[in-house]
Parts: sequence; C-alpha cells; structure tokens
Amino acid sequence: MFSVLDLFSIGVGPSSSHTVGPMLATRAFAEALRERGILPRVARVAVTLYGSLALTGLGHGTDRAAVAGLEGNDPRHVDTAYLADIHARCDARGAIDLDGVRTIPFDFEHDVILDVWHRLAAHPNGLRCIAYGEHDDVVFEQVWYSIGGGFIQEGLVDDPVLPIHAHDEHAEQAAKEAREGEYRRDDDLAGVPHPFTSADGLLRICADEHKSIAQIVRDNETALHGADELDVRLDAIWEAMRASVVAGCTSTQRVLPGGLDVPRRAPGVYARLRGAGDVLRADPSAGLRHLESSESSWIDLFALAVSEENAAGGRIVTAPTNGSAGVIPAVLLYYRRLLSGASDEGIRDFLLTAGAVGYLIKRNASISGAEVGCQGEVGSACSMAAAGLCAVVGGTPRQVENAAEIGMEHHLGLTCDPVGGLVQIPCIERNAVAANTAVVAVRMAMLGDGSHIVTLDQVIRTMKETGEDMMAKYKETSKGGLALNVVEC
Repeated sequence: MFSVLDLFSIGVGPSSSHTVGPMLATRAFAEALRERGILPRVARVAVTLYGSLALTGLGHGTDRAAVAGLEGNDPRHVDTAYLADIHARCDARGAIDLDGVRTIPFDFEHDVILDVWHRLAAHPNGLRCIAYGEHDDVVFEQVWYSIGGGFIQEGLVDDPVLPIHAHDEHAEQAAKEAREGEYRRDDDLAGVPHPFTSADGLLRICADEHKSIAQIVRDNETALHGADELDVRLDAIWEAMRASVVAGCTSTQRVLPGGLDVPRRAPGVYARLRGAGDVLRADPSAGLRHLESSESSWIDLFALAVSEENAAGGRIVTAPTNGSAGVIPAVLLYYRRLLSGASDEGIRDFLLTAGAVGYLIKRNASISGAEVGCQGEVGSACSMAAAGLCAVVGGTPRQVENAAEIGMEHHLGLTCDPVGGLVQIPCIERNAVAANTAVVAVRMAMLGDGSHIVTLDQVIRTMKETGEDMMAKYKETSKGGLALNVVEC
C-alpha cells in the first residue's frame, strides 16, 4: 500500500531519480543475487544506464550511486564521503564487494556503461544490471526504472531499446500500460479507512467526515503504521529537514563540486541575516517580529541551504524529489520560526497535508523531471508546500486545495535543463523562488472562500499532458534550454 511518508525519504544528493533511485535499483539487484543463491557464481557485473540516466549521469553521480548500490549501500545510511570517493577507491582496488560480501573484479570505465544514444521504451530513466559467470555467460539480468522521487520499479528484460529521440508508439503504449498498472493502481490505498484517488474525492471525504485533510491522511497512515510510529517517522522527517538547513547554512565548503564553480551562498547569506536576529537558532516561542530582514529573505536562505547541500551530495530529504528538496523545508521553517502559533503538531499536519497532494500528483501525473520536466519536481513541491502551509494557518480543505492548485498552475510548462547535468543551475535558485511562490499561493487562497475555477485535479491532469507534449531535450537531458546556451569554461 502507498504511504504518503514514502514521498519524504531521507537520502543523499544530488538527485532522487538519478542518484537515490539507481542506488536502490542496483542494491535490489545485488540482494536478488544473494536471495536466489546466484551470488557465489558471479564473476563480473555490469550496469548500463540509458536515456536521461546516461545523458546527465556523471553530473548527477549516477555512476557512483549505481556502484555503491551493488556493494549493498542504501541512500539513507551510505557514507557520503565514501560515495563521493567511490570511483577512485574502486580504481585503486580494481574490485568491488558485491552485496557487501563477495569481492569481484570491477573496472569502473568498462562495467558502468553510459548509453547516451538509447532509451528503454517504458521510461526515460532505465538501467540494466547483468551478472556474468566465470565463462562470461549471463547468469542473471534485471531491468529497473527510476520513476522519480527515489521510487523504483522493476521492468521487463526485453523492454524495447529505442534511439534516444525515437518513438515506437506500440512499444511505448504497452510499456506505459504495464508501468501504470504497477505503480498507479486504483487499489493502492485499499484497506485504509479513507481511500481517495482525486482531490475532488478527498474533499468529499473531508466534508462527509467533518475532518481536515491532515486528519483524513492521519487516519489512513495510522492504519498502515500505528499512531506512535507515524509520529516518530514524521518527527524524523522534520528533524532531517531542519538538519539539512543548518548544514547548508554552516558549511565551510566555498564552491560546489562538479566543475561549474558555483559558489555556496547560504553561509554568507546566513551570516548577514542573523545580524538582526538568528531565526535559525532562536527559540520559536520567543517571537522575532522585530527583525529588519524580510521574511522572504529567510525563505530564500532556507531553500538555498538545502539545495546546496543536495548539490554537494549531502544528506537531505526527498520532498518529493532531490531537485526540489529545498522548497518544503523552507516553507516549514518559515512556519515554525516566523509565524505565531506554530507547533510541532502543526509540522506533522503540514507534512500529512503536503503528502496527500504529492500522492495525487504522483498517482495521476508524475514527479519525474525526466518524464514531465521540472513542473513535476519543483512545481509539485510548491503545490505540496502551499497545501501544507495553508492547512496549518487555518485554511479549510477547499482553501488548501486552492492553494495547491495555484502552486502547481504557475509552474506549468517548466522545463528541466540542468547546466552540465548538475543539480545546480537553475535548480538551486528555482527552489527559493518556488518556496516564496508557495507562501504567496497561500495568501491568495486565504483571501477567498475556497471556490475557484481551475481545480487541482484539472491542473494535475494538465501538467501530465504538458509533460507528454514537451520535447525530450527539455526533460532532464541537458540537451536544451540553459544547458545548451550556457557555455562551460
């Protein structure tokens, strides 16, 4: 069953679909070798990255993440320093520890293949894992898709391989139907007290039950996890988000890795803003309304801090993706530190409400930049953040839905064109802009009674259709837009 908490996974940067997903996929492949009793027969393994994973793989650290997964690492606990240095360590050893236990020869340049000319039909983020025996015979093979937000799905070994910009309508439609049957099921909330598959359905449940969106989601999540475990997990998500802001604000790293020489701005901005009162460190109950610095400056800082941590390969919370990981923490900290009446319970309600919107977007459209562009990443995060904030400042369910709709509507058509394949330009600033947009969306929604012309369901459907119509070069390939027009020196 789907849990909204799955949208907030603690992991590492710089990308949920290109770093976290591939690490989970190759880890699952290594586990399958052990579980099937094949591991002792394996003499060599190889991973082929297709489509978007290949085109922006080096900038996203996809190659390093894939090898780390083969060794049994997971994004939540992997040593970030080891992950950053794994290529050099592997070259020095000439080997990896498959599933953490079987040492086999490994040549990073030969055994991690970036196929920039082809994609798998079912999804632009595809990878193929092959285990060979001592006579170079194939003993096991899997295909995986990284479908956005750190979610992965096993595919078919015979999924057609297409030229990167070509289309095989029959193959793609068959693959699409199979994929939707796997991770967009109508019964993915079966067994919970309040199943919903649309915003309109969720609003009807709220009206019938006389409950808020957060209360409806809490009922569902309690059925899945239990009340105590649910609060523990929500608090852990919030603490990880807060920690990523602190880490970004206090980092001593001056320039982000990757070769673009993008400076870390958050530490300097934090030093300037805290002169008027340190929002980040202060007791929220003390109140800081005397601050000269504007609220939007602090929101900018919070978003920049997390996004820079992500770009540096640090530990962050996927929310709902790594590329958009700065939006929700920024708005949450704005709520907790700058608004009166904020509370820990409010933080939990914020996350539950935001998760409901994220679930609807993921189920009915996509949160993958490789599928629908950045509208599916930063646009989704803005929509989720707007919903969460609106809920905790007193918005009705219909006002919450309105805020979420505004947040998504004004990101429609947003492309994903990372310069150099790095989650830095325009991604870092885009998180700050979206966080402020979420706050503005709430203010607009709270001015009305929740009635509006464009519904959240309609804007989600529009986002999906817009993504399908968008040219592939604008969907996380670094083949168009800023990625093409900004010259690397």
